[in-house]
Amino acid sequence: MSRMQLAVVAALVRRALNEITRVPGAAIPGVLAPTIFVVGLTSVFGQVDRLAGFGEVDFRTFVVPVGFLQAAGFTGAATGVNLARDIERGWFDRLLLCPAPRLTVLTGVVASAGLRCLLPVAFLFAVALATGVPFPGVDGLLVALLLVMGLASTLACFAVTLALRFRTQQAAPLMQMGAFAGVLFTPAYAPEELLAGWLEAIATVNPVTHVLAGVRQGFVGEVTWGDTWPAGLALAGMAVAFGAFAARGLRRYSS
Repeated sequence: MSRMQLAVVAALVRRALNEITRVPGAAIPGVLAPTIFVVGLTSVFGQVDRLAGFGEVDFRTFVVPVGFLQAAGFTGAATGVNLARDIERGWFDRLLLCPAPRLTVLTGVVASAGLRCLLPVAFLFAVALATGVPFPGVDGLLVALLLVMGLASTLACFAVTLALRFRTQQAAPLMQMGAFAGVLFTPAYAPEELLAGWLEAIATVNPVTHVLAGVRQGFVGEVTWGDTWPAGLALAGMAVAFGAFAARGLRRYSS
């Protein structure tokens, strides 16, 4: 990537980050939602860890990584909504007039999601530590952050595809539903052995299950290469697939 292309990517990422400080009210729901989700779920189902087969893991510790993935989902969907807004206002059409390749513009849009998701993740992590969730270790935290950032950018590709297809913010529910479903159909709230048969079958083939296992490592056990590489491979596969859809959508939009 040339210096000019890197400058375009950096400018688009900086613009997305500036929205947080310029319009903080729009960012607050996405920052608070994962924490509210975890706190509410823990309050209602906090004793489920007493079930036989759950193990000796505290439910709070078990569900915090799910909140991290929800943060990635909310951020990815918000990226698509913001792009749809820019399309409605005509700003994105003007952006495409710049001499940078189309894929550079797409990279800048989706890369911003990887950084923006760190804000709700940091808030949730601070609340989790304050309520007694043990520190996952430097290696566990680093692996979790890298996977969550990658998932946010991947889900942003999915949301961008829908934004380019429908060209309206009214497609926001579809963007959010896709991200939510990806996390929902995993062993998010109980170990895989305790899931209903149909849900266990879906969770087994759901690539987000591997990502969740990778994020959970430092929280529910030791960080191992055996759990890390499947998460990275699953994330890479989803990134390639959704990235290809987003690139195709951008080509069709430009033509």
